[in-house]
Amino acid sequence: MAHSGHWVRYSSRFCITSLTAAAALLAGAVPSTTAAATDLAPQAAVDVTKLSTGWSNPWAISFLPDGRSALVTENESARVYRLRDNGSRTLIGKVPKVAVFQPGDAAKGGLLGVAPSPTWDGRRDRQVFFMHTTATESRVVRMNYDGKSLSGYTVILGGLKRGSNHHGGKIAFGPDKYLYVATGEATHARLAQDKNSVNGKILRITKSGKPAPGNPFGNHVYSYGHRNPQGLAWDRKGRLWSAEIGQEAKDELNLIKRGANYGWPSCEGHCSVKGMTNPKVTWDHTTAPAQVAVVGDHLYVSSLRGWKLWRVPIASALAGKGDSAKTKVFSGYALRALAKVPGRSELWMGTSRHAEGDRILRVVVK
Repeated sequence: MAHSGHWVRYSSRFCITSLTAAAALLAGAVPSTTAAATDLAPQAAVDVTKLSTGWSNPWAISFLPDGRSALVTENESARVYRLRDNGSRTLIGKVPKVAVFQPGDAAKGGLLGVAPSPTWDGRRDRQVFFMHTTATESRVVRMNYDGKSLSGYTVILGGLKRGSNHHGGKIAFGPDKYLYVATGEATHARLAQDKNSVNGKILRITKSGKPAPGNPFGNHVYSYGHRNPQGLAWDRKGRLWSAEIGQEAKDELNLIKRGANYGWPSCEGHCSVKGMTNPKVTWDHTTAPAQVAVVGDHLYVSSLRGWKLWRVPIASALAGKGDSAKTKVFSGYALRALAKVPGRSELWMGTSRHAEGDRILRVVVK
């Protein structure tokens, strides 16, 4: 059950994120030693407060170069807002041609990721990029934003297969100024291993949608063997991390390397198949890790089914100890949209399809 109007400071000593343990305490029972050790383990101190309310399934948050405001996409409505750090928001427009459902079934798609150009200023550079589904495909598009409203619509990369699910959808500019695109395999698992397909991949492209120089296979593909990656973030050493939702066994946090094969559909989680790259962190498939952000030396991962925000020390993940080092720092809502605030030890995080309406949360990392 979600919290209703109560916002909790999660401290390093007294965070109880297990609903089972919490229920036991309220009933006067003593939790097991194992549960107590897990639930009361030292965790990063975070303050969680409401930043903005009245949202409808915010899918992505991406900061403008000013670092004080971000563009936020709403999944089903196709609306795009500019959200400021004082919590005020302005509707700047809708992305056209968005289709949430595929004809003949109930497949969820809609408006997904957003990425302003790294040099956006609303004058000389007005470019903002989106990923969304149509009735027949997924695509990456470019629009213009002059600081007041969206205009124009240009498809820069179309033809991504749309299946009944597994759209991927996160887009982000990397430190190299190229656009990275996380694509799902659209329920056609074999496409993930096809290096000539743009599905089940992390792509690296130019602002015009062409393959970026230096890609490993001479096409759009940067890495392959992905099922449904929805998170992309770089740490301060320029390493790319991606959160990925698995099938029935394991969900993953992967360290993405140029040309690497991440195993799907041959592997889910860790495996010993030659040529496959194992994840750095895994969860049971009841978690559904959605997006990832980096604050200092830690990765933060939102989760849809797990209703938690996770913290993973980067050093532990690199050393192969990520599974034992991951901790829960917030719980109570299905969480997807996640972004670090530039220049601050702070995250903005969106709830997903909450019965009382969604909100953007401010998470200050201590």
